[in-house]
Amino acid sequence: MAVFKHRALDIRWLRKPRYRKFVVIVSILFSINVFLVCNLVSSYNDPAAGEEDPSGRGRYHLDGASLQDEEEGLDKNFIKQQKHHINLEKRILKQKQVPDNTNNKNYINSNKLNSAIKLNNATSLKLEELDFKPWCNIVTKEAISAIHRAKTQYCKSELVNVTCLLQRGDLFPKQLTSLCPAPGVTKGKSLGCFQDDKSMRILSGYFTNLEVTNSPQNCINLCLQSGFPYAGVEYWTECFCGVEEPSPKAKLPDSSCNMKCPADSRLVCGGYLTINIYETGILKFSPQVPSSNVPETEPRARITFLLTLSGRALRQIQRLIKSLYHKDHYFLIHVDATQDYLFRELLYLEKFLPNVKLMRKRHATMWAGSSLLQMILAAMKEILQMPWKWDFIVNLSESDFPIKKNEKLVDFLTANREKNFVKSTGREIQRFIQKQGLDKTFVQCDGHMWRIGDRTLPVGIQMDGGSDWMALSRPFVEYVASDTRDELLKGLDRVYQYTLLPAESYFHTVLRNSKFCDTYIDNNLHLTNWKRHLGCKCQYRHIVDWCGCSPNDFKPDDWKKIESTSSNQLFFARKFEPIINQAIINKLEEWVYGPPPKSANMLGYWQSIYHHADLTPPRDDSILTLTASLTRLVTKHNYQFLSISEKDILELSAYQHDDVFQGLLVRYKAKHRNESLQNQQFETWFKLRSHFKILDEKNGKFINNVQVTSDFDVKESTSRNLLGTLGLFSDVILVYTLSAEMRDNLTMLVIDPAGQLAQVVDIRVDEKSVSKTVTASVKAVIPVPLLPGIWHVKIYYEGFLVAVTKFLVIPLEFIAANAMTLQQASLLHRGSPEYRISVDKAHWAKSLENNLAKHSLALANQKRIGNDLREWIDSLVKQFYTPVETCKSSASSGNFKFIEPCEATIWSTLSPDLKSSISSYDSQTGLIS
Repeated sequence: MAVFKHRALDIRWLRKPRYRKFVVIVSILFSINVFLVCNLVSSYNDPAAGEEDPSGRGRYHLDGASLQDEEEGLDKNFIKQQKHHINLEKRILKQKQVPDNTNNKNYINSNKLNSAIKLNNATSLKLEELDFKPWCNIVTKEAISAIHRAKTQYCKSELVNVTCLLQRGDLFPKQLTSLCPAPGVTKGKSLGCFQDDKSMRILSGYFTNLEVTNSPQNCINLCLQSGFPYAGVEYWTECFCGVEEPSPKAKLPDSSCNMKCPADSRLVCGGYLTINIYETGILKFSPQVPSSNVPETEPRARITFLLTLSGRALRQIQRLIKSLYHKDHYFLIHVDATQDYLFRELLYLEKFLPNVKLMRKRHATMWAGSSLLQMILAAMKEILQMPWKWDFIVNLSESDFPIKKNEKLVDFLTANREKNFVKSTGREIQRFIQKQGLDKTFVQCDGHMWRIGDRTLPVGIQMDGGSDWMALSRPFVEYVASDTRDELLKGLDRVYQYTLLPAESYFHTVLRNSKFCDTYIDNNLHLTNWKRHLGCKCQYRHIVDWCGCSPNDFKPDDWKKIESTSSNQLFFARKFEPIINQAIINKLEEWVYGPPPKSANMLGYWQSIYHHADLTPPRDDSILTLTASLTRLVTKHNYQFLSISEKDILELSAYQHDDVFQGLLVRYKAKHRNESLQNQQFETWFKLRSHFKILDEKNGKFINNVQVTSDFDVKESTSRNLLGTLGLFSDVILVYTLSAEMRDNLTMLVIDPAGQLAQVVDIRVDEKSVSKTVTASVKAVIPVPLLPGIWHVKIYYEGFLVAVTKFLVIPLEFIAANAMTLQQASLLHRGSPEYRISVDKAHWAKSLENNLAKHSLALANQKRIGNDLREWIDSLVKQFYTPVETCKSSASSGNFKFIEPCEATIWSTLSPDLKSSISSYDSQTGLIS
């Protein structure tokens, strides 16, 4: 009865009208939530509702006619595909994927995996994404994530096949045998039981605690892998490694070691401060000491320089070849398969120089990719097939430059003939294995290195690694690149086929375990500009499921590092990028080779951004749109008599002078409107306008600059977007330079062309900075496609509007090099349907202009095509670019005598550049003059 009365009292409040309304509202909200959840689950399981076509191929194409009706809204799948075709500054937009935070123990039972699609796509495979049936149950979390993120069916299939082999234990060899001679030692030989000491371990090289797997054999394998000749098990779970043979004075009766091993209770694993010690089967490793004495009767060493190139730094590459060239040496050049520009522009060297060859079978190399090792081995095979007489292969990239004359390098290699120069990590091998990801399995496809799971490295061999820059002797190259593969090479080939950064470890490991183990010299002849606090920022995670490091570019502040190598056995330094800093290269070249010939263009640097003859990567419609508009500005500015078509645009280049960016150069063909002559070649220099303004001198005095880019290099603290303009699918990155005296935070409002607040970004100042100025960046998370037009950024400090800037998101005139259609424009030029702002938008509403005209204009701009679209684009571009000068090629004819020849200027790409030009070969000296 009491219970009933209590319940009656509990519901008495429902009878009051004011509470009844509350209950009704809560019930309605609850029903809505249930309905939404049901629809979410339904759409998640419906393949047609997904954002991407399950086949990975996509359903919509910009150049096709089957576009979704504009009333149906902006199709997400359509937009996602265009991100791979349209990108202003990188040609192909890289899909940035953050590597999974994996847990090695996170598995699901295979009996739970079936054709039913589970909601948690992190732990189960979505079979409807595949157009094939996997031949095993994929259960590893990393592999499932990789398969979901892969773009093509080919890549998904490759990931599935490799994962199945990995799960079944058939992917890698279990054991390999070292071929390095080790007389007098036997793997597994017991030396007995010894007394240990906590303060001075008898085996002091390495220690680990194998709580579950400790046994004499497992400890021996671990120490052997780490390069130690002795292994010891102690106190049940402890494994020790060492390089020095234990003293006989410390030997104890075998009964003093009496603890059972966790891996096998029938075996003994030492005792308390007593240790069972075994030989691992290898000798103590000591790298060879290079000789500095050159025998007078010894023939001079001849070198094949293997240049592995990518990017567009053509002039710097020519400068590198010019500095290294001699008739006694050879050059095999590999250009990345996706970089058509460099390959085409360097082909002339084969006809001009007798000992230069470009590889025709090119690989798509990428940072950390397995294809890099495949390329190096293929290059070695090609070199061996040539009639070249060489003694060493030295591999270099476009970022290397010599720090000593060739003669000194030749002397050194002559004194160390048949030795092999590689740089080891200098740290514990087990730590190197973990940091390098050698205990993980990676698969390269779709231009990405996918991590698919853990692995166990083969036992029986020593692992080693460090740098992938090396100088290898001919006998070793003949062995490692031979078509006849012994079991060691076969096994390592298989391991490194699925290894991250394989070239940084493969050759080291082959050397340590082959008959060439006594030719190992721990020196890769390189000075590398490591600044790990800057270079280890996970900057490659958009192409690799891993965090890696990269060295910094040398700058004048680093000169002492280079200067200190004069007495060292170092002959090259890296990295150098003239687009970042050319002054250091000029200074280094003069230091090594003496003062250069006088040249008006010594401080100039030019780098191509786009060339009309490029086949790969695919043409960027944003770049075509911008360059076409710039050439129209030429005819509207001072040269109305010129007739220019977008098909006549030849090249777009970035121009720097004295390491200061000067603008863009557009080279094109044109003809006089009133003459019937053939097209003549011209080039126009455009400067970019700065739009950053300080509005409040008092409160804004700590702000040096704010700019917007799509590609900020954190390592070098610079924008890699040389165009200064964003595309529809660009990232929006705010780059700011602040005085170190600033102590309060900044707030930046990003406002789209329609006057809508797109994002609010808070900048937190680092009070620990010791620099006078701090340059940093922050990404404004804004959905794509971006609304084309002029965007604004308002900067607030302590509640005051102190500065403003603006940036251009350029509309597209072309799709796949064809004119934009109305349907395409309506889809791409309408921007994102809504912005997701993490702060209270109403708080900043007063900072926005309530301009209905801007909104209406943005809607009207979506319909622009043809001449109307071009006029709109030109009206935007002229606010950000100003034509400075125009020149004509000296080969041009016609009524253009009043235009200065390009060869007579200091800014044109056609002007003489003696430091980088390869124009004549002196057969007497064997040098390029």
